[in-house]
Amino acid sequence: MSQVLIAPSILSADFASLGQQVREAEVAGADWIHVDVMDGHFVPQISFGEPIVRALRPVTTLPLDVHLMIEPVDPHLEAFAAAGADSITVHVEATPNPDQTLRTIRDLGVRPGLTLRPRTPAWALWPYLDLADIVLVMTVEPGRGGQSFMPEMLPRIEQVAHRMDECDRDRWLQVDGGLNASTTGSAVRAGAQVIVAGSAIFGDSRGVAAAISGLRGDVGG
Repeated sequence: MSQVLIAPSILSADFASLGQQVREAEVAGADWIHVDVMDGHFVPQISFGEPIVRALRPVTTLPLDVHLMIEPVDPHLEAFAAAGADSITVHVEATPNPDQTLRTIRDLGVRPGLTLRPRTPAWALWPYLDLADIVLVMTVEPGRGGQSFMPEMLPRIEQVAHRMDECDRDRWLQVDGGLNASTTGSAVRAGAQVIVAGSAIFGDSRGVAAAISGLRGDVGG
């Protein structure tokens, strides 16, 4: 996978014109739309649930990439799949049986993804890499947009990328947290294949199109 994908995170979008902003991102060349779901339990903040995914499904043809920061996660998988999610990423800390959770997501016809908090050791992912189509490395603590990139996560990106290279099929290494013009390049050099950016896209005073174009230039995509 030589091309780096851009996945704008709607957590930083203007909720009063969410559909319009998603359409704008698609026209500007975004690859995925990233949806951060927070429950106020697994993480301190509450964002939105499957009705937002259902509302966005007819608005865009782009894949809806759903990151579930909720616990317990398993009872909600079917609802997000039915709402139109194309991929569902869960936290290894939020399910007692990550292998079964990932299999359930795939059985629902959705790409399964796995992630973990920065403080969780990377080796917690290793038993499940063969079951995940997406592996997400968080470069901030999950639960709030607009945080600063944690450069100490760069070795983790490299470590995960190396392990994924040993797998026998293609998958995506996604990076999320504090990614902008100053940090995307280092994340990509470390092995990131999908860049999730919220504030850097929807908060750019030049507009969404210019922001996505700028990130493309930063990552050489």
